Amino acid sequence: MISFRGVRKTYRLKGVRKVIVDDVTLDLPSDRNIAILGENGAGKSTLMRLIAGAELPDRGRILRHGIVSWPLGFSGGFNGDMTGMENAKFVARMYGEDTERVVAYVEEFSELGRSMSLPIKTYSSGMKARLAFGVSMAINFSCYLIDEVTSVGDARFKRKCDQVFEEKMQDANIIMISHSMSTIRRFCKSGCFLHEGRLRYYEDVEAAIEAHTRAQA
Repeated sequence: MISFRGVRKTYRLKGVRKVIVDDVTLDLPSDRNIAILGENGAGKSTLMRLIAGAELPDRGRILRHGIVSWPLGFSGGFNGDMTGMENAKFVARMYGEDTERVVAYVEEFSELGRSMSLPIKTYSSGMKARLAFGVSMAINFSCYLIDEVTSVGDARFKRKCDQVFEEKMQDANIIMISHSMSTIRRFCKSGCFLHEGRLRYYEDVEAAIEAHTRAQA
């Protein structure tokens, strides 16, 4: 379960304060795959980073019951001066995982070869995404956070990503952001709608999609 307790988060952009969430108190159940819907600029990705713990709220608390991933495919937390292998080891230690097992998994999955021994700052965006996805899949989270991306690379590698992701979902749940309603309907049973700083949970994802559609009309 993800629990919001009086959570407020704002940003100041060009002298204007933007409210992402305002005094949100809400429980997201741990046994449901949940979509996060909202208009462009509503703050969905910021909300995802708050859930992950990558950003802190201005006020209030977010309680995580279980092991929650960072947003899938997100490589912003990597140290650019460290190699891919060093970053994988660092993440493994953070989560109390066996470093050799994680590195072996990431090496096989990412197919980065000798580039695993190069600094992250030399990687292309695609290489970073492969590393991040591989590290994400190497650790057994109870909840995976997905911000648009579920697979990376060419068609063959995307099929590989889809296969391992569906295997992970047998024992875990997801919180997903996607502009594709077909993807939302495929993976999610429930939904949240973020609008003007308010976050509302819907048990039925179709109700969340309807609220999102009405706001766009």
